[in-house]
Amino acid sequence: MPASAPASVPASVPASVDAYVERYRAATGLPGVAVAITRGNRVVHATGYGRTATGDAVTADTPMAVASVSKSFTALAVMRLAEQGKIALDQPVRRYLPEFTMADPRAAKITVRQLLDQTSGMADSAFREKSLPQPETLQGAVARLRTAKLATDPGTAFSYHNTNYQVAARLVEVVSGRPFAVWLDAHVFEPLGMGRSTTADTDRDLPGSARGHLYVLGRALALPEPTGFGNGSGGVISTANDMARWLIAQNTGLTGLLSPQSVREMRTPSKQNGEYALGWEIGRTERGTPVLEHGGDLFTSTAHQLLMPDSGYGIAVMANTGMAFSDAHTLMTGIVSIIEGGTPRPPSMRSLILIDVLFALLALVTIGLAARGTVRARRWATRRTGRHLWRLAPYLVPLMLCVTIAPIHRVLARGRDASWIQLAYLYPTFMLCLVTAAAAGLTVVAARVWGVARPRRRQQHGGGDGNRLP
Repeated sequence: MPASAPASVPASVPASVDAYVERYRAATGLPGVAVAITRGNRVVHATGYGRTATGDAVTADTPMAVASVSKSFTALAVMRLAEQGKIALDQPVRRYLPEFTMADPRAAKITVRQLLDQTSGMADSAFREKSLPQPETLQGAVARLRTAKLATDPGTAFSYHNTNYQVAARLVEVVSGRPFAVWLDAHVFEPLGMGRSTTADTDRDLPGSARGHLYVLGRALALPEPTGFGNGSGGVISTANDMARWLIAQNTGLTGLLSPQSVREMRTPSKQNGEYALGWEIGRTERGTPVLEHGGDLFTSTAHQLLMPDSGYGIAVMANTGMAFSDAHTLMTGIVSIIEGGTPRPPSMRSLILIDVLFALLALVTIGLAARGTVRARRWATRRTGRHLWRLAPYLVPLMLCVTIAPIHRVLARGRDASWIQLAYLYPTFMLCLVTAAAAGLTVVAARVWGVARPRRRQQHGGGDGNRLP
């Protein structure tokens, strides 16, 4: 059946999705989520569940962060300029954006297409985009690349890197002569009727409804998003109703926005990856159905969009919990299962809660041991001299780990960048335990060093109280 043709939808789908989402929320503690489901040119279901971080009810018109789902919007903006003849995808970026310079001569060869299919050669391993000082504007995001280098030759390897799309969004600004947010509103949001959709530059621009939570010990805690810049790569704010309009436009060929040839080009993956196209990923459901999709993660919210071209279905999910748990992706998998006639897996937080409890208990035990070691520091000092202070070195290992955790994470995550505070959002109880151990070890060391040094100071000042002359 063509995606644009009228399509019947089983009456049970909306009710089944409602029941599944509510079961999921009850099992996980997910505070709020918005869901949009379309088929062909019809809205099957668009609604909200639960509450925002500010306590308001989530509805189909509640603005929420779509995070990296924004990349498909940026790619569409670039493709529209290409169709208008203002840029060519296989020409160097610098031809249209002279301010795009890097401390690597290979950067002059990066093409517009390579930004969009993430094969530019830029990567977290060569440019720590998250842990470096964050820009305020798209112009600033491009300017900070002047000291950056490439990880690989342009066009030779795929590497998911947000800066690619920030450069692409700045390209739209310079070529069109209008701010990216203004251009996107005039040429994408307004034509599609997405009247409540906007873009944000930094974490400070997120509306209250788009702020989210972290899970700690099975409870969702409302926390501010860590400092970061996201326009072009992750700055779109939208609603379930607006995302339904976006999904319908995508599944009916983006008529009026792009030609069929450009739509096919956007959905053709790069040779270097085979799965990532221009702002879309090529995949399959658990039953093998071909899909186009893209996920999005902030540290306090997640989102996911998915198209099923063969049946004409489109789905969008926006959840106000962080990337450590990927609620939007998990819910998307369950909703797809319902649409395909299956039964979603029952959600469970037991293993995650158990891990949190273990780290919390370890932190409490560490505090108890530190208190004991501090109280007995004088006794320890009477049996040792300054020459034995090297034995305190193991107590400083947690402190050293705490200081070096960001570079260690980069190695373990194969180059993916994160700042210290962002790691605290990703692994809250582990980081709490680590900080507790670092503080505890430092306290014990300080107490024992003082215990060793105190008798010496007394000797230097008269031998102590018992040796004073009458």
